Amino acid sequence: MAIINPSSNYGTVAIVGVGLIGASLGLALKKAGVVNQVLGVGRSAANLDQALKMGAIDAVVDLVEAAKQADVMVLCMPVAQMRAAFETIEPHLEPRTMITDAGSTKGDVILAAKEVLGKKACQFVPAHPIAGGAQHGASAAKADLFEGKQTILCPLQENSPQDTDLIEGFWQSVGSVVKKISCVQHDAIYAAVSHLPHLLSYALMASVVNSEDADQKLSHVGAGFKDFTRIAASSPEMWRDICLGNRTAVLKELDQYLLIVTHMRKLIAENDGAGLEKLFNKASKARQDLDGL
Repeated sequence: MAIINPSSNYGTVAIVGVGLIGASLGLALKKAGVVNQVLGVGRSAANLDQALKMGAIDAVVDLVEAAKQADVMVLCMPVAQMRAAFETIEPHLEPRTMITDAGSTKGDVILAAKEVLGKKACQFVPAHPIAGGAQHGASAAKADLFEGKQTILCPLQENSPQDTDLIEGFWQSVGSVVKKISCVQHDAIYAAVSHLPHLLSYALMASVVNSEDADQKLSHVGAGFKDFTRIAASSPEMWRDICLGNRTAVLKELDQYLLIVTHMRKLIAENDGAGLEKLFNKASKARQDLDGL
């Protein structure tokens, strides 16, 4: 069981993956004054150097050393890499050390944690901060990235209430509004409201770029196109892993979307203005209502 008082200090925090989320977390923790030091682990020397210069991390270590030193470890790498990370840290994981993550899928990560960590899986409290941006890498990091944003916790049955509270306090310390739901709920919800939108944004960019007159089209884009495709500038590696890691839920949402698009195509082909306007009105009202939430 963790020994840190969640109302005071989280000791040594190791951030594995110091891109936008990881480096922003380091900046936010240090701004809040709730850590003694922040260790950074990563693949890119240039990115780690940037995080050091920004003050997002205090030192660079490897994954084994991070597991030995950390009071809290935060896995901020693409979700497909988390199983390998669990395998590396498991022999070196101290009983005091808590692990959380920032992955956008939960079912696959939880399965990996339970299979690899065994009894030590109780030290892992899965999380997903609903924060980010189109740009990636430490250079895009912001200390206020998590302020007022949701962080979803999907606690395991193996987690003690004290450890869950500790990780809840950890994310709250950087300004997050924490909500708890099951991993099944999480993956179904975010397939619809996060994973599918990214797929569609990538798809629209690919459609335009692959057309014969791509240069002409791209030279005439307006705010609407830029708004819709902004998230297509996100990390391709991360979103590849998310789509495959949550593929059952993503495919369900994609199939439902294709039904809507096919219906819209039929309405346009049949010159059915009334039907098209009815569909648009329903969608428009729902979107306007969303701004009031």
